[in-house]
Amino acid sequence: MNSLPIRRSSIVGIVRVVLAVAAVACVVFFVAAQGRGAQVTYGSGAAPEESPSAPPEQPTVDLPSAPEMAAMLDEEPVVRLPGAVAAWDEERVRQAIGDRDVRIIAAPPGLTKEQRSAFAEVDFEVRRDLEDDADLTVLTISGTRVSGGIYEVAPSTLDEWRAQFGRNDVTAPMIALINQLIGSGDEPVEGPADERREPTPDELEVVAEQLRESGRFTAPGASLTDVPADASAEAFGGVPAMYAAFPVQPAGERVPDYGPALARLFPETAIVVLYGSWIEYHGPHAADFAEVAAAGYYAQYGSVLARGPYPQDDVLRVYLRQVASVRYAGLFDRPLPYTPFDPLSVTLPALPWIFAGCAALLLALSARPLLRRTAARPLGTAGRLGELSALAVEVSGLTEKAQDPAFARAIVHLRAARDAIAGGLPDRHVHRLLDHAAEELDRVGRAVPVDGYRPADNLRRQRA
Repeated sequence: MNSLPIRRSSIVGIVRVVLAVAAVACVVFFVAAQGRGAQVTYGSGAAPEESPSAPPEQPTVDLPSAPEMAAMLDEEPVVRLPGAVAAWDEERVRQAIGDRDVRIIAAPPGLTKEQRSAFAEVDFEVRRDLEDDADLTVLTISGTRVSGGIYEVAPSTLDEWRAQFGRNDVTAPMIALINQLIGSGDEPVEGPADERREPTPDELEVVAEQLRESGRFTAPGASLTDVPADASAEAFGGVPAMYAAFPVQPAGERVPDYGPALARLFPETAIVVLYGSWIEYHGPHAADFAEVAAAGYYAQYGSVLARGPYPQDDVLRVYLRQVASVRYAGLFDRPLPYTPFDPLSVTLPALPWIFAGCAALLLALSARPLLRRTAARPLGTAGRLGELSALAVEVSGLTEKAQDPAFARAIVHLRAARDAIAGGLPDRHVHRLLDHAAEELDRVGRAVPVDGYRPADNLRRQRA
């Protein structure tokens, strides 16, 4: 009769131990894992320190001394040294200058470190010759890098970068710097004009024919000699791409815009077009990808490209690394490389909740018997037997013949409970007998003509 309660008690005890061990394990693992982080990699994108190969530090052009260049600016407000490549809209720059004294000197790209230092001293030399005229402004242009005094200006939009690296046009940076130096820096600067046109069928066919044969076209004057195969495969996921390279286009002329035309001619093909150091991508996912790659590339390397005559091979290689970085970031809408499952990132946030659940269940299992015992059995086994026995003695003189069977059954249960206590039987068995006795005495207490002899009334009276 007692095996079921004993088995149930054992199961509850085992469950309590398991919950306690699980809660402790959660706390220990959670505390031990603090300070750790999951390292997730999407591939081997471009190395952050990689940049176009540095131009040779041997002088490639002859540069006059700083005093000689200052003397040139004393004679002419605009000086273009031999080999200078920068171009600008003279009318727009003249309107921005107005009646102010602004001197402009343009040097060729590829200056050595010593030549760049001498070029930067031109401003000082000119001011010294003119007795430090406060109204004088000197702009120096090294390659397509525009600076003046302590300021240096760089393009901020893709159109301006296209003009600078595709046509050597520095009109917008020059006007922005002039406005800053003469005190009108808040004035908006109009971007460069769109000097592109649709290529003619003959122009397009010349490029397309070579692309069909070898996947690469190099126009006369362009410096692209080969496409880096590894960088191209990494950038486009092993899918073959086509490359068309053109030299820097003349400023002020409408040049063929080969990118969209080639994309229509070779649909679903990655097409890269170079104009000088300007690179465009056309093909699948171009709307989501091309501007992101170009903006990141020229924002990072634009200042370096502006002052050095880099070959298109180097410029393209670093651009493709940038493409790979963007692709691995998930912007290319292609399957990402396999990443092993990291259980720590999944389980660690759940551990506090698992601990809270274990603690709540453990508390519920521990509190349930305590609450039930406190509410239903306020006294110990012996105390409850004594209470019910005393109540039976009191009510015995009030019973009538109709209540004798219930009273007799109560006495039988009380004696059985007393014998169970004497025999060392479990408390649960004793309390079950006492529950039966209390039920019979409750019937007797409701039937007698005097109130207050039910077990619950007797208990309240004793506590009061």
